[in-house]
Amino acid sequence: MTGALRLAVAWATVLAFAWFGKGWLGDLAQPWFAGGLFAWLLAVIVWSAFGVVHEAEDLAHRLGEPLGTLVLTLSIVIIEVALISAVMLSAKEAPTLGRDTMFAVLMIVLNGVVGLGLLMGGLRHHQQSYNLQGASAFLSVIIPLTTIALIIPNFTSSTADGTLTTLQAVAFSVFTLALYGVFLLIQTSRHSDFFQDAEEAAEAKAAAGARSAGAIGKHVVLLLANVVPIVLLAKSLAVILDHGIAALGAPSALGGVLIAAIVFTPEAISALRAIARNELQRAINLCLGAATSTVGLTVPAILTIGLLTGQTVVLGLKPTEMTLLAVTLILSTQTFSGLRTTVLEGAVHLVVFFVYLVLIFSP
Repeated sequence: MTGALRLAVAWATVLAFAWFGKGWLGDLAQPWFAGGLFAWLLAVIVWSAFGVVHEAEDLAHRLGEPLGTLVLTLSIVIIEVALISAVMLSAKEAPTLGRDTMFAVLMIVLNGVVGLGLLMGGLRHHQQSYNLQGASAFLSVIIPLTTIALIIPNFTSSTADGTLTTLQAVAFSVFTLALYGVFLLIQTSRHSDFFQDAEEAAEAKAAAGARSAGAIGKHVVLLLANVVPIVLLAKSLAVILDHGIAALGAPSALGGVLIAAIVFTPEAISALRAIARNELQRAINLCLGAATSTVGLTVPAILTIGLLTGQTVVLGLKPTEMTLLAVTLILSTQTFSGLRTTVLEGAVHLVVFFVYLVLIFSP
């Protein structure tokens, strides 16, 4: 009953903003009115996020790892990419939109969620174990993907300002998709055991014959039915946030960070709940999987749209952002180089995340 009510409220809100949203969002001069719309949207989005987590955890139980978390990750990332594409195709000049979104997701997931999760897990369980081969596989893909997409464009001499030539854009898109495709093949078939701990592997084998295609399909549909309103309403929330940021004189990058945080709230909640249950491997699959999928799918999408529409796409990060990204990659490699994690790793990741937040307000 609660799930049906949640879906009804979420989709009723989507329809309300589809019908009346243009007028509402065009009249935000009154602070109380803008604040009311913001509170309404935020409440519905958070409530829907809990619905996503419920369905994702049910799927994870039925499918086992890594398929369970992969379904949640791909659902959110694909819709996030669709949202970025929709903004670009609406003839709105946003040359840094894809770059800023990818960087925000990387900082939030790899430092914010990972840091809070490892800190919380360390305080509750002292040490937590995971499959080192899975974490290493994720990082071996994340490092080249992020370097190719967000750092190399700043050092190519064919173009300036972090952009790519047509040849580079086509080649980098193909390389990115190919590498991501190989990784998915490894994750879902040949080496799926890399992304399971010992107990999960045994449970997956025991439950393999008990999977019901009908039940799985039902939960996939319910998962998407809860995810889609979050992304659709996030676009309206972004308008209110942009208005508030402009009115308060806050940095423009703050809007992208808040939207990225809201869109990835379901994964963050699911990862933190997994860590609380001492299921660190599932949390790693969610967090590192989100980083991998975000770059692997966003880069080809925005470069293709840029080539087809003639829009400028800026991918290269600013110097301070490149430094933070490099520190994050080195730190992540160090964090997931052993067999167990402690409070210390969580604290270090959180410090880097807080530095990122400070630099948004004081670049």
